[in-house]
Amino acid sequence: MKKIFNIQSLYSILFFTGSIIILGLIWQLVSIITEKEIPGPLQTWVVCKEMFTTPFYDNGPNDKGIGNQLMSSLWRVFIGFGIGSLIAIPLGVIMGSSKFMMRLFDPIVQILRPVSPLAWFPLGLLAFKAAAGATIFIITITSLWPTLINTSFGVSSIPQDHKNVGKAFGFSKLKYLTKILIPYSLPHIITGLRLSIGIAWMVIVAGEMLSGGSGIGFFVWDSWNGLSLEKILVAILIIGTVGLLLDKLFNVVQHAFAWENK
Repeated sequence: MKKIFNIQSLYSILFFTGSIIILGLIWQLVSIITEKEIPGPLQTWVVCKEMFTTPFYDNGPNDKGIGNQLMSSLWRVFIGFGIGSLIAIPLGVIMGSSKFMMRLFDPIVQILRPVSPLAWFPLGLLAFKAAAGATIFIITITSLWPTLINTSFGVSSIPQDHKNVGKAFGFSKLKYLTKILIPYSLPHIITGLRLSIGIAWMVIVAGEMLSGGSGIGFFVWDSWNGLSLEKILVAILIIGTVGLLLDKLFNVVQHAFAWENK
């Protein structure tokens, strides 16, 4: 039975603590250099405690607690990320399984992949007639590419020996899909999903700044309009922490399906 706490866990905790201390010192130095125009850690901590005293209050459209704002953002992220994944994985399998389909679709992917999410937002508004729909649209269209590319790479790199085994045993297309293609390419797919969720979480902030209404991005913009830099800094820390947790979650899943762990 593995020990829950070992020397590697201790090192990880120490390095993480050291990183936080360094970040705090840099933050305090910036606050001093700017003559406290940018609030320091202690000033921000006071506001942070106030915000988390009642994180889920709701006094109307433009006055909601940080917990409600965060839940709104996460809901949009997972909806957009889910739709993007449902598009990216099947299309990636098709592209990876056929050189013809790869040559046909790859130029489209390379043209659309670098487009900024802000450029997609007007088209989203035009298509969905609502800011919420437009925000989910830009998350979908910008987060699907890493999953698509990694899925197609994983499928296209299946060794010929694996394919020959399927032919020798007379596997049907469904059995080949479930016994060879998906198990072999799954680590690549999960890597793509891990990259995609990171992009989705970054995009949501910009999208909500444009769309308004609710969400962590709207909270940042609204705090700027209210000249509350402490709230902006708290929101930045929340965004970073949630992004870290999402990445760690997918990292655990990725290691669980890695071939070297089998």
